[in-house]
Amino acid sequence: MDRPFVDLGFARVDTDREARQGAPEAIYAEGKTPEEIAAIATALLDGGASSVLVTRADEAARAALRSVAADAQEDERARLAWVARETPTPRGVVTIVSGGTSDGPVVREVQVRAELLGTTVVVHRDAGVAGLHRLEPALEDLKRADCVVVVAGWDAALASVVGGLVAAPVIAVPTSTGYGATFGGVSALLAMITSCAAGVAVVNIDDGFGAGTIAARIARQSAPRDHDAATRATAGGHAAAERPE
Repeated sequence: MDRPFVDLGFARVDTDREARQGAPEAIYAEGKTPEEIAAIATALLDGGASSVLVTRADEAARAALRSVAADAQEDERARLAWVARETPTPRGVVTIVSGGTSDGPVVREVQVRAELLGTTVVVHRDAGVAGLHRLEPALEDLKRADCVVVVAGWDAALASVVGGLVAAPVIAVPTSTGYGATFGGVSALLAMITSCAAGVAVVNIDDGFGAGTIAARIARQSAPRDHDAATRATAGGHAAAERPE
């Protein structure tokens, strides 16, 4: 029987993960050489992965992916590089809302991962509680979503606000934004964990990858299979795309 992984000596690449879990293995670039990143990406692509995502990717890491995949895309600010080959037909809607513009890199990580796993993603940025009226333009999309992701730092109160408004599961992502007493995102993490809103689950600090993965799984399983995600996301004349700030 064929092994469900490729042994590169320095890494055992889980080429069976997508068949087993519906989401391919990704590459965390920190601590890896460009040569290692290129070899892992090649193993995933040769193994039939629908997509390859490299996170925490500096320029050398992004170049490593480009060297083995001419169709690679990247986002320097979010430290991401990815290849989309045979991504699933979108099903389900994930709506992301963030507290501030500084949360943008984490928001982007959530968005790219969820889209690669086959969901329609709608993004609303800079709607934190310091100006809560800014959340109003996002309400229809939040209520329409199959899963909601809230990305926020500082006191992270936005997760509780959104958690008290929507019926869909809410994935909260604490970020490391904020001055000293935010302790690199620990204050946001604790605030989200102790949210008074039922139905809010929390991932690790700055973990857009994890949030995008679970949000896509929830959305794809929750969405009616006989109703196109893009159609639902555009109901009422709203484009299924990133909203202007």
